[in-house]
Amino acid sequence: MDARFTAEQDEIRRALRELLRRRCGPEESRRAVDTPAGYDPALWTALAEQLGLPGLAIPEAYGGVGCSLTELALACEETGRVLAATPLLGTAVLVAPLVLALGTEKQRAGLLPRMASGTLTAALAVPPGAALGLTGDNRAEWAGGGRAGGVQARRSGGGVVAAEGTGRSRPEEQPHVPGWRLYGEVDQVLDGHSADLLLVAAHAGGFARSRTLLFLVPGDAPGLVRTRQRALDATRPQARVQLRDVEVELLGDDDGADVLGALARTGDTAATVLACEAVGAADRVLEMTVEYVKQREQFGRAVGSFQAVKHRLADVYVQLQAARSAAYFAAWAAVHDERRVGGLALAQALEALRTAAAEGIQLHGGIGFTWEHEAQRYFKRAAADELLFGPAHRLRAHAADAARLFERAEVSV
Repeated sequence: MDARFTAEQDEIRRALRELLRRRCGPEESRRAVDTPAGYDPALWTALAEQLGLPGLAIPEAYGGVGCSLTELALACEETGRVLAATPLLGTAVLVAPLVLALGTEKQRAGLLPRMASGTLTAALAVPPGAALGLTGDNRAEWAGGGRAGGVQARRSGGGVVAAEGTGRSRPEEQPHVPGWRLYGEVDQVLDGHSADLLLVAAHAGGFARSRTLLFLVPGDAPGLVRTRQRALDATRPQARVQLRDVEVELLGDDDGADVLGALARTGDTAATVLACEAVGAADRVLEMTVEYVKQREQFGRAVGSFQAVKHRLADVYVQLQAARSAAYFAAWAAVHDERRVGGLALAQALEALRTAAAEGIQLHGGIGFTWEHEAQRYFKRAAADELLFGPAHRLRAHAADAARLFERAEVSV
């Protein structure tokens, strides 16, 4: 394993850090999350046009840069440092890989170039922890499981043909082809209130042919109701998505595709990206804390000169470096190895971020937990990510179960 970064990877990180330093300071970030979209469209356009960030891991054949997940994860480490509010997670990390894996050639050609250019934002409408297989086997119960609840899919009489791969239906063109309609509700959809396209997981077939399918739903589809929810972490806007007999397009051309397997694989890569993002956030909050304790004085000397403070910050640093190593290995393994270690890396990174943010708040004194200070935003990011994708002990428990770590050996008599 060669853990050294290439010159191209170093340049991606340097250019992204410089752009974010100029365009995504604390004040700009606070203003962006208060907008209806929940992010700054001008910043998103700059990230797409100047750096090609949304298309970093999309193949060149579909308008992307053609890099691997490693480059995307390293880029997200930089966005995590400033808690950048962008549609990157939903568009490039969750939806694009599923379209690439399961979509038809027409759907890929219609959707992926627009995602890569930043002109089309997307959101994955599933319960994050359960559907992505991070904290347990992603069986179909979360999608309805043949019973009431979740999102249910049924065939409609007319046909549904996508206009330019957006999911906008034109049933009059091929009325002999059966289409699909969705009914149900999904909570905690990241960027669900503003995304141009929703990728919705729904249960179909009842008990006879029980299966989970993915469907493309345009943001302006009739019968689609999206309500932005108040979130603990304002930089991760969430929405409640209601589908009231909405006509949709099936992702792919085979309703027997391994959707659950694709969601689990996407969950592992998403966990890797989130781990790098958390490492970047933890690194920044530790940096802020070290700067502050060097300046703050007590009893006539800098607080940072006290041995107890040094020890606490040293512990945070060690935990951060362990999390960084785990995150980088997960990014490497996602490209070069078959092992899925994203969940373990995410558990390590979330704990590091929570510890760094908590120590940062305490060592900043009374100002650390106030709304005006940045430290509280990093603590909210750690708590919110654990609520959405964790918690850490469940991520580790599922990884242990998947590896059969604690199974008793059969004793032959």
